[in-house]
Amino acid sequence: MADSHFIDHGGKRIYYIDFSGSDVDSIKQVVAKSKKDIAAEPAGSVLTMTNVEDVTITPELSNMMKEFTAHNKPYVKSGAVLGITGLKKVTFNAVLMFSGRRNLHLFDSMDEAKDWLVKQ
Repeated sequence: MADSHFIDHGGKRIYYIDFSGSDVDSIKQVVAKSKKDIAAEPAGSVLTMTNVEDVTITPELSNMMKEFTAHNKPYVKSGAVLGITGLKKVTFNAVLMFSGRRNLHLFDSMDEAKDWLVKQ
């Protein structure tokens, strides 16, 4: 089930958003919670790691992710995304273009993502 919370890695806080294997309704709930949590942090300070493994991309979900990513832009210093393969990369690129975000990077493993984030 989708979830989001802060984790610690290398002395830094990372906001982990786990959408892996979740349906649209679960993702909607976590997006609402995450928006509030991220907006409560100082501008340009949040490190995020989002897992979208085994998530079926629908037009509704794509639009939701575009809006969510744009909403977070003022607060996020850097973001790592896990689980983007194949055609999901088209959606990912559309989200980047729509949101104007340039500080999101793709990773194959959670350890790689966390290590990269704490260096930002």
